[in-house]
Amino acid sequence: MEGVIPTKGLLSLPSNPQTKIFFNKFPNQSLRQRLNLSSNSFKPISLNGSSLTNLDGSKKFQNFGLQNPRFYNICKASAVSGDLEADPPKILGIEVLTLKKIVPLGLMFFCILFNYTILRDTKDVLVVTAKGSSAEIIPFLKTWVNLPMAIGFMVLYTKLSNVLSKKALFYTVILPFIAFFGAFGFVLYPLSNYFHPTALADKLLDVLGPRFLGPLAIMRIWSFCLFYVMAELWGSVVVSVLFWGFANQITTVEEAKKFYPLFGLGANVALIFSGRTVKYFSNMRKHLGPGVDGWAISLKYMMSIVVVMGLAICGLYWWVNTYVPLPTRSKKKKEKPNMTTMESLKFLASSPYIRDLATLVVAYGISINLVEVTWKSKLKAQFPSPNEYSSFMGDFSTATGIATFTMMLLSQWIFNKYGWGVAAKITPTVLLLTGVGFFSLILFGDPLAPGLMKFGITPLLAAVYVGAMQNIFSKSAKYSLFDPCKEMAYIPLDEDTKVKGKAAIDVVCNPLGKSGGALIQQFMILTFGSLANSTPYLGGVLLVIVGAWLGAARSLDKQFTALRQEEELEKEMERAAVKIPVVSTNGSLESDSNTSSSTETSSPRNV
Repeated sequence: MEGVIPTKGLLSLPSNPQTKIFFNKFPNQSLRQRLNLSSNSFKPISLNGSSLTNLDGSKKFQNFGLQNPRFYNICKASAVSGDLEADPPKILGIEVLTLKKIVPLGLMFFCILFNYTILRDTKDVLVVTAKGSSAEIIPFLKTWVNLPMAIGFMVLYTKLSNVLSKKALFYTVILPFIAFFGAFGFVLYPLSNYFHPTALADKLLDVLGPRFLGPLAIMRIWSFCLFYVMAELWGSVVVSVLFWGFANQITTVEEAKKFYPLFGLGANVALIFSGRTVKYFSNMRKHLGPGVDGWAISLKYMMSIVVVMGLAICGLYWWVNTYVPLPTRSKKKKEKPNMTTMESLKFLASSPYIRDLATLVVAYGISINLVEVTWKSKLKAQFPSPNEYSSFMGDFSTATGIATFTMMLLSQWIFNKYGWGVAAKITPTVLLLTGVGFFSLILFGDPLAPGLMKFGITPLLAAVYVGAMQNIFSKSAKYSLFDPCKEMAYIPLDEDTKVKGKAAIDVVCNPLGKSGGALIQQFMILTFGSLANSTPYLGGVLLVIVGAWLGAARSLDKQFTALRQEEELEKEMERAAVKIPVVSTNGSLESDSNTSSSTETSSPRNV
């Protein structure tokens, strides 16, 4: 505390710029002269009855009327912070308090992404390679199953956020996921042959024809589709809403700029290890004896790992809430009352800031989906068996982790040098360039076949590899830049907008983007006869979507910068409003804010 050093019976007024400024602006000029206060020298004084005495023995201000020297309102806390405040302990130049937040968050993100990689690879193997199903099930599944369940979850989450504490809400949401994945590996999949309506689906397929293969496959393998949706919701709910919402709650913007990109380092180490885990269990099935359901055994192992990691996430969350203090936020944020679901949606729709954030999320979902479904159809054609398909997906996840890890190392430099706006525009640019390359190879693959055969690969295999590269680069840019940019944009918002906005954007808009891409593909297939015939038009749609994405990123950059400046100004005003505690006659420190309202401005106690 710089400016005033209180001790019992002694008021020390050192000469420093901040104190000089205060006394130069002393509200009562004549009183300042009577007190013999100057901006150049302040002598230590002590209390002696009704007068103040210099430490050199000379009397000052005799009979000044200091009849009630309980405390003395010296000055505002513009002089606070400094000499009496020791520097906080640091490790490697980072405050210990910051490390107590960042390290557990990094471990949580590691566990969450480890689980998500296993779930993401497993869900594709289940629904694409199942008997009576194919990659064509994915557009229907995302549109007619995933999106309604996501909307239902958002409605439930919004209601729960109004009645539960943040801690209770976290556990209420994540524990059902952990229980379901454990039950699927040990109960639902082993018994799936008993409750899947295979015979009914076959009869309906004979009546309706092969064009209804996708919708009927959803009914045929409904438990696998439920796993697919829960795995998708893990990415939307646990990653986006629970983790990033918690991270935004306990970190400041300055910490976020420095450490959010680095969260992905641990997460993408998780991608590498989880990819190797999937690869290991995929190859393990080859060494089992005949008649043994190797996929069922692999599922039990992988779902056991998912459960253990889920419990570790809960443990880390509990530790941070127990031992780490929350940062102070601006107290001038609007307090919004609890709203109904429709009121929440109307409120969010009325905010340009939230609309731009929603545009970013929806545009990413549509763009990646336009390429991904076509790529997975080529992937199944190249690797028809579950073993080969799952093994390739394990290699794909490992490559994604390595690429994203590299991008993470560059991301902090990008944020520091170019700022939020440039970082937010890199992901759509990367996706556009790689998507154009993939669609070009699909369109012009036949003329390139003779040249590709010289390298020992077919056009189909080349399309698989190029599509994999497109997904790897797009996802690495998303994890290292897009996700941190999106989550940093939530920090300046008030708590009500932050909670309900994240629920609406991450839980609804994320699958809405994927479902939007699926609807576009379904429309193209019905109009032009096949996915291959729709490829040129899908490329045009991709160009339009990415253009809208870039426009929303520019608009959001301006709004984000304005909100940050407003928040910094409010914090400065709050710091300037805090008052310095002073010394009472019994030696205790008291704040002048408690008594200033009862003290007359003309009283010497206001000196």
